[in-house]
Amino acid sequence: MTVAPEFTAITSAAELRELLGTPMRRAIDKERVTLHDRDREWLALSPFCLIATSDAAGNCDVSPKGDPPGFAHVIDGTTIAVPDRPGNRRADGFLNVLSNPHVGLIFLVPGRTETLRINGRATLVRDAPFFDAMVVKGHRPALALVVDIEQIFFHCAKAFMRSKLWKPESWTPEALPPHAQIIKDVQYTEESVEELREYYSEANYSKKLYQG
Repeated sequence: MTVAPEFTAITSAAELRELLGTPMRRAIDKERVTLHDRDREWLALSPFCLIATSDAAGNCDVSPKGDPPGFAHVIDGTTIAVPDRPGNRRADGFLNVLSNPHVGLIFLVPGRTETLRINGRATLVRDAPFFDAMVVKGHRPALALVVDIEQIFFHCAKAFMRSKLWKPESWTPEALPPHAQIIKDVQYTEESVEELREYYSEANYSKKLYQG
């Protein structure tokens, strides 16, 4: 990256520590390598997670995954599986995993300002006995991301408190144009805005949530 002349860049860990200081003991000691009962409770209530991956060259991607609460299946104390559902077939994160298995996941529980972070090594699995436990509305996943946990811990609430993410009074979705208009503005499509509006409508999407 070329840093603009007016930027003051940090180029070493020593500089970073001088600026931020050292983490408190509690922040260091919170890391674990196996699932605690509290982790399992959190996963059982989480309907949404973000999965970060990178390819062999370090190019990064973050993909959202969502399903009914408890969609992340606990295989054992050090292994979880996240089912894949029908999507746009880009498979950016999955392609990354094939060249670099390291992944990072953040699990959210609506209304809670803390998050559960899991880092580990992932494998793409096309079938396993536990797939039967991940059936939703008759859909058995064709693929799952199996994560061998290397690090797990709860992250503090400050980011969610600053952003007021769960505070409806702070939401302004109407400040942005409809998604169909955004798509029409940022990329070429043969469809009209009206056609895109129908395609991206909740009524249309709800029919395809578990269909290939």
